[in-house]
Amino acid sequence: MTNTPNPAPSWQSAGLWWRRWYGAGPGHLLLTAASLVLVCYAGLRLLDADEWITVVYWVVGAALVHDLVLVPLYSAIDAGLRALFGSRAPYLLNHVRLPATASALLLLVWFPLISGGVARYEPATRLPGDVFLVRWLLVTAALFAVSLAVAAWRTLRRRQHDR
Repeated sequence: MTNTPNPAPSWQSAGLWWRRWYGAGPGHLLLTAASLVLVCYAGLRLLDADEWITVVYWVVGAALVHDLVLVPLYSAIDAGLRALFGSRAPYLLNHVRLPATASALLLLVWFPLISGGVARYEPATRLPGDVFLVRWLLVTAALFAVSLAVAAWRTLRRRQHDR
């Protein structure tokens, strides 16, 4: 008698095929589809009959701008940062990435207020339109200052450890 391993049951090979083809288990696909259905239902209930198409245009436009403009832009910026820091201190790269990403996200979310181009928000916020740019710049400066302090602390600890 030879010791040949038993072949895997067909449901196991089907599960392996599914993971190889889809990249995750079937539960992931089910939850993703259910959340998409829920979002569509909520959108249809909340929006008027003629407003949903503008949301579709906005989402498709945002995806295209992200993929065709922003990904190449921040990939080029990241490549420049990697070239700047090089192999000297690659751990410092995230101390630039994190505050820059947080600042860009804040700018993206609060752009109508930061740009001062929309006067209809002034009654809702009870603040003049020109304060938001200064506040965003202060938050950005604070993010970079904290990141610089952490990077300096890590560099000092690394130098003390190397001694």
